[in-house]
Amino acid sequence: MIIVDYSGIAISSVVIQKVEIKEDLLRHMILNTIRMYNKKFRDEYGQMVIACDSSTWRREYFPNYKFKRREGREESTLDWDELFRIINSVRDELKEHFPYKVVTVDGAEADDIIGTLTLETQEFGKHEPVMIVSSDKDFVQLHRFNNVRQYSPILKKFITEKNPRTFLLEHVFKGDSGDGVPNVLSPDNTFVDGIRQSPVTKKKIQTWIDGIDNLESVMDSETYRNYTRNKKLIDLTETPDSVKQKIINNYEEQKVAHKSRILNYLIKKRCKMLIDCVGDFY
Repeated sequence: MIIVDYSGIAISSVVIQKVEIKEDLLRHMILNTIRMYNKKFRDEYGQMVIACDSSTWRREYFPNYKFKRREGREESTLDWDELFRIINSVRDELKEHFPYKVVTVDGAEADDIIGTLTLETQEFGKHEPVMIVSSDKDFVQLHRFNNVRQYSPILKKFITEKNPRTFLLEHVFKGDSGDGVPNVLSPDNTFVDGIRQSPVTKKKIQTWIDGIDNLESVMDSETYRNYTRNKKLIDLTETPDSVKQKIINNYEEQKVAHKSRILNYLIKKRCKMLIDCVGDFY
């Protein structure tokens, strides 16, 4: 299975490559990226799945989740409404005309979809090869499975980590400023109110790792409370069961379009450069 972080590849086309927000141009860039990775990985990893963001259960659990990201978009000169309109339109076109499962579930981010489907392919005696196409470090925790690899479209290389389990623990302890998640020594409103985080030292991290089987004995109550907060937000096994089940149902029940629809679609949308390599989408 090839699982593509759809928002990651779509938004990076604009933000990193700094292209104009024009529908035809952005459509071409998204489709060409999908074509390229399908061709690159299909022989070894098989079917492509497009994982899409929706609303997130994390914001109900932690209202400050990604607060700064929302604030940054409000201050940006980029037309985010138009960008998301185009991204969502192309997502729907992929679902209608391409032979890929396009998974979108209310309450689930792409992280939840990628995490849930990856866990499903590895647990209960299954060992299906999985290629995650995303630059997001949140998926490093899934590298603990030998059959799971990750390719970064931004770095143009595979992401590797010698000890994914330790990486996850350190990630939980340190938090994730990009997602508005403070470290375990800092309060919920750290980023919202511009509070400086209390430093998490290597010595403290090692103490916590050594005591991981009984963290309450090596953390005070407030730190442990923040640890459970961060674990819930960062550890992909913590996705609520109800959300996981919706993801699995969406994936299993979804029927894909026949590949014969692709060529007519590319002609209709005037994707001239992609018509000659239409076979790469199959």
